[in-house]
Amino acid sequence: MSLWALLPASLSIGTISGAWIIYAMALYNHHVCPVNNWTYNSSCEERLAVQTGPFLCCTLDNIPLISKCGALPPESCWFSLICSIGSFMVMLIGLLRYAQVIHRQQNSPLNMLGLCTGWLCAAGLTVVGNFQVK
Repeated sequence: MSLWALLPASLSIGTISGAWIIYAMALYNHHVCPVNNWTYNSSCEERLAVQTGPFLCCTLDNIPLISKCGALPPESCWFSLICSIGSFMVMLIGLLRYAQVIHRQQNSPLNMLGLCTGWLCAAGLTVVGNFQVK
């Protein structure tokens, strides 16, 4: 077995663990509320036991979405890094799969369509990671 076979697994493990690390950083810096607080608008009357920091309640402005977790520094820098590395790995996996199919068969339009689709997804991930709204 070649070491290239570990590339798709490392992409999955790296991006999922990176997303959780970014969430933990945003939670530590009090940029989002914890996931286990599902009483967002009704939690404004009393201070929650699990909530610390400047927020007195959890509103829809600090709900823990991935776009909210990666919006403010320092976690926005890590979000950009994880997205850039992930998009590079998607491009590399797509190119290796394209070359593998060409090696076994002749070039087909479906193989070219798969390569273009993968690279389009990688470009979208780069745009999402590096051009944040806030």
